[in-house]
Amino acid sequence: MGEYMKYTQIRNATSIIEYANKRFLIDPLLAPKESYDGFAGTLNSHLKWPRVELPFSIEKILEVDAIIITHLHKDHFDDFACKYIPKKMQIFCQDSHDKKILESYGFKNIIVLCENTNYYDIKLSKTKGQHGTDDAIEKLKERLGEVCGIVFQHKSEKTLYLAGDTLWNRFVEESIEKYKPELLILSVGDAINLEHGSIIMGKTDLITVCKKIKDVKIIANHLEAVNHTCVTRDELKKFILDNKIDNNVLIPNDGDTCNI
Repeated sequence: MGEYMKYTQIRNATSIIEYANKRFLIDPLLAPKESYDGFAGTLNSHLKWPRVELPFSIEKILEVDAIIITHLHKDHFDDFACKYIPKKMQIFCQDSHDKKILESYGFKNIIVLCENTNYYDIKLSKTKGQHGTDDAIEKLKERLGEVCGIVFQHKSEKTLYLAGDTLWNRFVEESIEKYKPELLILSVGDAINLEHGSIIMGKTDLITVCKKIKDVKIIANHLEAVNHTCVTRDELKKFILDNKIDNNVLIPNDGDTCNI
C-alpha cells in the first residue's frame, strides 16, 4: 500500500501531498514573513503575518505536478503565489467563480473539481465545508465565502481526506461517512473572528474524529502562521497526550515530511 504517499508541511495550510506517484501543492501561501497586516476583526489583528518564514525556497516548493486551491483566501493563495506559480501549471479549484478569478491572473490550465475528477489514475472528489457558524456565514458571506475539501482515492493508496478550512459540521461528518477515509488532514488552529468565534476547527475536534473513525490517522495543520489562529503546536501536543490520542495525531513542524 502507498509506497509513494507522503505529506510535507510547508506552512499554515500549505503542504505537499505525494500520492500515487504525483506531487500536489496544496493552498500556496508563499509570502515572506510578516508581509501582510493582520486580518481586521480577528484575534491578534495587530500582528503581521505570515508569522514565520517558508522552510524551503519557492523554487523547491513548486517542484510539483499540480496545485490544489481549496479557496482563494489570502492565507491559502496569496500575491506571491500568483506571481511565482507558472501560468501553465495544472491547477484545481473549487468552482467556476474561483476559476474566473484565476484566469484573470493569467493562469491557463485550470480544472474545476467535482465529486469525480480524474487526474491520471487518481480520483479527486470535492467535498463541502463551512468556514464558520451558520450565523457567521449569513453575516459575513462575502468575506468567508465558499470553501471545499478534497478526498484522494487510488487503488494502491489509502483514502485521504483533506477537510480544508471548515468547522466540524454535518458536511465533514457526511464526507467521512461517505468516503470512509483512513487518513485525514485537518485545519485545527482555531482561527477566531472576534464577533463570530471560531471559523476553523480546534483541538477538541480531534477527539470527535478519533471517536468517529477507529484507528484513524490525522495530520494537524493551519498552525502558528497567521495572526488569528490561537492553537500552538506545544498546546496541541499536550492535549493529544492528555487525551490519549497521540498515536492517532501527527503534528508536523514546518519543513517536516511524514510517511503515511
